[in-house]
Order: sequence, then C-alpha cells, then structure tokens
Amino acid sequence: MTSTIHPTTSSTTQGPADAALKEKHRRLWASGDYPAVATEVIAELGPVLVKAAGIAAGDRVLDVAAGSGNAAIPAALAGASVVASDLTPELFEAGRRDAAAAGAELVWEQADAEALPYDDASFDTVVSCVGVMFAPHHQVAADELVRVLRPGGRLGLLSWTPEGFIGQMFKVMKPYAPPPPPGAQPPPLWGDVDHVAALLGSRVEDVVAEKRRLRVDRFAGPEEFRDFFKRTYGPTIATFAFIGDDPALVARLDEELVALARDAVVPGDGFVLEWEYLLLTARRAR
Repeated sequence: MTSTIHPTTSSTTQGPADAALKEKHRRLWASGDYPAVATEVIAELGPVLVKAAGIAAGDRVLDVAAGSGNAAIPAALAGASVVASDLTPELFEAGRRDAAAAGAELVWEQADAEALPYDDASFDTVVSCVGVMFAPHHQVAADELVRVLRPGGRLGLLSWTPEGFIGQMFKVMKPYAPPPPPGAQPPPLWGDVDHVAALLGSRVEDVVAEKRRLRVDRFAGPEEFRDFFKRTYGPTIATFAFIGDDPALVARLDEELVALARDAVVPGDGFVLEWEYLLLTARRAR
C-alpha cells in the first residue's frame, strides 16, 4: 500500500519559533517508551475509537498523531486503507513491529497535525486517539482535521478530560514544568465537549459525545504507576528533567504523583484506576 503526500493547502505558516517548538515536541515524545504506554496501559482505546468511528473495509482512514498505531492498526485490521501520521517518526518502529505481528498493512508517514501534508477531502475517516490533543494550537489542528476529511466523512476523537485522572496528572505537574510557549493551549481541553464543539463549529454535524472510563489495572501500586510514567511518558520525563537539579522539588513531585494515584483508586478492587476520556464522533457537513 502506498500513499502520496501533497503540499498542504492549510494557511498555516511555520516560522522559526514554531519549527523549534515542533522539534521540541518531537523530542519529547521520542523520549522514554510511549509504545509501552500504548500497549500495556491504553491498548483498548484504539479499538474503541475504531468501532465508534464506524471504520470498515475500503475506507480511506487517516490517524492523526498516531504514535505507534494504537488506533491505526485496528483500523487496518478492519480492512481500511490507513495512513498513520505522526510528528515523531521514532514511534513508527514499534508500530511496524506491532502491525506485522497482527498481520496489518498500513502506511506510516511523518506529519505535523497543524499542517497536514494531504489534499483537501482526501480521507473518508479521520481519527485521533489521545494524540491531536497534544498539538499546541488547538484551532489550527482542528481546522486541519476537518480540511482533509471529505464532506460526509466521519471524524473520531478520543481525548483525556480535564477532570479525569490524566487531566489531573497534568495539573499536578504544571507547577514543576516549564511554562508553555505563547499561544499554546492545555491538552486536556480536547476532553471538554464545549471546547471541541467551538473548535469544529458548524463544519460538522451528527455530533455524538460521551465520557467513558478506562479501567487501568497494570500497576501493583501508586509507586509503580509513578515510576512507569517517569520512565516511559514524554511529558512526565520532560517535567522531571526540568527540575532535575533540585532534589527537594523532585521528591515533592514524586510524592504528589503517588498521592494522586493513591487517591484515585477504585474502592474495594485492589489497585485499580479509572481514567476518564471523551469519545466524540461527528460527520463533516456536506
């Protein structure tokens, strides 16, 4: 299967500062081991999104900020013609291994979610599984999602909510992290229905939004959760790197992450967490 990349028709222009920001983002997600998060912790989210988006054989599908293919691989297994795009091609090696093991064929292409290198109306379905939410400029990214989707085509987004566990984890890390660049918006806002509705506007119809919870029983306790994310998850790695020269701050953030996980345990069920996400589907208006 092949795919042709075309010059983007987006009006977005990238200056030196934006290019530097994107390179920083690429390095962030290349650090650690995000594919371990995708396969060991959130593996069920990809199939959930594929089912909700109604992906079927013969569909032309673009997975934006696909990472190692959490949604792209299940979409390909459903018989769709899939392009997995991501700013961080370092994640593709693990994705290709997983795809080969599953017997899935798809195309992997480096692409910026805020300047997708595809023609207008190129795809029947566009999806993103906890991916596009990390693009810093939300409106620009939303515009690109709609632009490359054909009229009547299906959009599927799965994002962590601000009030859910991962949204709260970002809230805990925020005082320890470097300040965001000018114009950047918090990723968990993509888990707010009103925010996403405002981003997409009247360009979409048949919107269905539902908050769900992911059951996470991967960790034996809160310390194992913290250490796993310190080792694998780019935003956590970057936050600890930023305060790495201050042992007191490191110890404080260590304890705050443990406390977050300890307080979020589902009662009476061992060490089990539930992470809330927003599942939103829509059609591009004709």
